[in-house]
Amino acid sequence: MCGIAGAVWWEPSKRIDRDVLQRMTDAIQHRGPDAEGHWQAEPNDSHECGVALGHRRLSIIDVAGSAQPLGNHDGSIQIVFNGEIYNYRELRQDLIAAGHLFRTEGDTEVIVHLYERHGLNFVDHLRGMFALAIWDSREQQLVVARDRLGQKPFFYRMDDGRFSFASELKALLQIPGIPRQLNRRSVLSYLMLQYVPAPHSILEGFQRLPPASLGVVKNGEFTIKRFWTPPYDQPQSSKNTINDWREELRHEMTEAVRLRLRSDVPLGAFLSGGIDSTVITGLMQQQLDQPVQTFSIGFPVAAYDERHYARQASEMLGTDHHEAVVNPDALSILPQLIWHYDEPFSDSSAIPTIYLSRMTREHVTVALTGDAGDELFCGYDRYRAVRMAHKMDLTPRAIRKLAASAAAYLPTSVRQKSFLRRLKRLLETMGQNEEERYLNWISIFSRSRLQQLVSPELHSLTANHDPAACLFDAYKMFPNRDLVTRTTAVDVETYLPNDLLTKVDIASMHVGLECRSPMLDHKVVELAARMPLAVKQSVRQGKLVLTETFRDLIPPDIQTRKKMGFGVPIDHWMRNELKPLLYDVLLSKKCEERGLLNPAAVRQLVEEHTSSKFDHAYRLWNLLCLELWHRTYLDDVPPLTAPTSL
Repeated sequence: MCGIAGAVWWEPSKRIDRDVLQRMTDAIQHRGPDAEGHWQAEPNDSHECGVALGHRRLSIIDVAGSAQPLGNHDGSIQIVFNGEIYNYRELRQDLIAAGHLFRTEGDTEVIVHLYERHGLNFVDHLRGMFALAIWDSREQQLVVARDRLGQKPFFYRMDDGRFSFASELKALLQIPGIPRQLNRRSVLSYLMLQYVPAPHSILEGFQRLPPASLGVVKNGEFTIKRFWTPPYDQPQSSKNTINDWREELRHEMTEAVRLRLRSDVPLGAFLSGGIDSTVITGLMQQQLDQPVQTFSIGFPVAAYDERHYARQASEMLGTDHHEAVVNPDALSILPQLIWHYDEPFSDSSAIPTIYLSRMTREHVTVALTGDAGDELFCGYDRYRAVRMAHKMDLTPRAIRKLAASAAAYLPTSVRQKSFLRRLKRLLETMGQNEEERYLNWISIFSRSRLQQLVSPELHSLTANHDPAACLFDAYKMFPNRDLVTRTTAVDVETYLPNDLLTKVDIASMHVGLECRSPMLDHKVVELAARMPLAVKQSVRQGKLVLTETFRDLIPPDIQTRKKMGFGVPIDHWMRNELKPLLYDVLLSKKCEERGLLNPAAVRQLVEEHTSSKFDHAYRLWNLLCLELWHRTYLDDVPPLTAPTSL
């Protein structure tokens, strides 16, 4: 894991000098605390473009070697690379057999030789997570790529005369004269989804390279193509029982874990006590000759504490378990969270992920995780709600509209995830089409609430821009699968890379911890995508095939436990320690003068929540992160290091 930054330019006025490149890599020093490297080439008679490549290194493989930027034998190809290629040993053997000579023992040089041999098709051979840039001086082109699922970030900006890129937006903002102008359409998407979806960014002119994308900068133009898509359009319906999939799933998962155990530094695992992390830890323990170091955190509030399940898993699997009770200080972590995430990002589970990463980094440098199990194997309760609502859609539309009207008469629960509140939300959406209904369920601000919340000027942008367009575009990708499977595919395309993987990458890399996710191995994803719904989900339960296949690794209580989100009690915070901040920040003149929000609507949210009339915790957290982001990134020049106070 590392941080990368750089640029290629063909206009002399757009040159990136050594001092600027240094500032770019300094801004992401936390991603690579072990070493740094820079490489530059100025335009000359044979080279039309100037190039600057920078790298910050977290040493995992070939610790003593593989310094970046790294070149081929004659220096005509240079690479900066963030991530891990887990099958690098097998690829290296093939390349040596084909006559390639190696100077290092790491995975970075393997990519260079793959590019020499296969050209732009080199990405097809990579099994891992990556964001990279390759400068090819012979072809005078910069090749950039991002891994299939979007585990590693890649921001870029295409200007007249220059293409610049970095692992994090803050590095690009170190370029002198680069504009910091708010993308108001992205604000609408953020308010609805709690993240800014790729390829967009919160700032005008900046973009994210989408997952599974390969881009080429050549002759002043930038072209992108998608090199992989999960095969949800290739179902294997003939294999319709769990037994049909058990052996293959066990093999692919075991292999994915085996490859991710390759490390020259200490490694461990996040162990929450859920099915996914327990399975990954169990497969690790089966392949290692010493106890796996596992890590979990808990909170004083019982509703947010899973430690007893993590202990059960640890005892059954025989791990060396570490746990800690965390009493999060929201006021101290907020400024750091805002700075590290670069853009408004309001998934509050980033907070416990940050604390877990800090504790884990005290013991190991690499941690395996169970990320993506819910999306791949139908783990979320909302997928069962999709199934239930789909069956209810068979009733006449008039009856469904009547049910939606009747929902208004149900009492409103103050608790965000109560049964009554979920029932009310289900009935309210019965008159909507299936895709719009799902959007309503996952939105922070639904369409109707968004209209009430934002200023008329901001809302007018929705006439030509749907804030949730990414969701509906994803639904169109696999029209022939059942609704639940299509919905899980939508989450793999949107929620997984834009929210969950962003959350884990930033939270872990802020302390130089590398997180590896075996379920994100593209072989595992391809297998899960081809599975019929029947082996994943019943009316009452999800993750059927996963649980049955690995029943020997999962304690009985965990097999049947109700899913618990990885969260913090922000509803309580906002009625107590964060209450003054809500009033000082969200109801401030500075916030009002931005012209984005309706002050009366914001005040109503604050007062309803603080008086316990309604639970608006996630909405208020969303707005708080947006305003604090403005103050950190737009009102002033963002600092080079994370601030310690608001």
